[in-house]
Amino acid sequence: MHLFRLIAFYSVLYFFGTITLATENNPKVVSLNVCTDQFVMLLADDSQIISLSEISTDILSSAMAQEASKYHQNNSGAEEVYLLQPDIVFAGIYTAKATVNMLESLGIRVEKFEPANTIEQIILNMQRTGKLLGHTDRANTLVANFEARLTDLTTGINTRPRAALYYANGYTTGGNTLAGQILDLAGFSNIASEIGIHWGGTLPLELLIMSKPEVIITGTTYPGSSRSEEILKHPALKPLRHVSSTDANWVCGTPHIVKAIEDLQTIHPDKMSTK
Repeated sequence: MHLFRLIAFYSVLYFFGTITLATENNPKVVSLNVCTDQFVMLLADDSQIISLSEISTDILSSAMAQEASKYHQNNSGAEEVYLLQPDIVFAGIYTAKATVNMLESLGIRVEKFEPANTIEQIILNMQRTGKLLGHTDRANTLVANFEARLTDLTTGINTRPRAALYYANGYTTGGNTLAGQILDLAGFSNIASEIGIHWGGTLPLELLIMSKPEVIITGTTYPGSSRSEEILKHPALKPLRHVSSTDANWVCGTPHIVKAIEDLQTIHPDKMSTK
């Protein structure tokens, strides 16, 4: 009888130990951020993804909106996420503090990611996600493919046309931002840097006109009308070349910036003949 109890006891330990090991190697995850949504979809097995953020299917915000449609979407509420019982929650550093704090107080593991504004940060986030999901090899392959494509895209650039990133309310972004990095990698010179804007700031219309950029790059507008976007229709801008390019591929620092670079290079004199 004593021997039977010992066998039963160790069988239970083995059973739960196996479950714990399987969970650690194949964690179930919930994502609360549109950027971590994409890292998760790129690297996780379908069976690992419990839920993604509610804007994961927004075509103007997510480069993987179509792929995200097959998963459950959450509204980032702590109660909802807790009931989903994830092993890991992926969040951005700006995700609602109340939600993150509540989940952590309930013993839910929350991994917070900073926005990636450089190639190095994008690669680190890919590697970190792969490690957390138990898919290090998959992440290494993704990184290698990403680096190879960037090398191909940035080779053969001999001229740097001057360009302006120009958005609603005359907002622009400089070289320290993700958009600025995309512009630079595509082979353009950002006029924001010429006037001392390295992050984000307002570029007065008069200064934009006097700077005489060879191209103005704007974003895709949302449906409806907005007074903040009226400046983009100003008659003084009509003689300048416009390109509406800053779509969902520009929003997050993920491998999808490669598509943003490719789109820009369709108007770059050194790359047009290769497209």
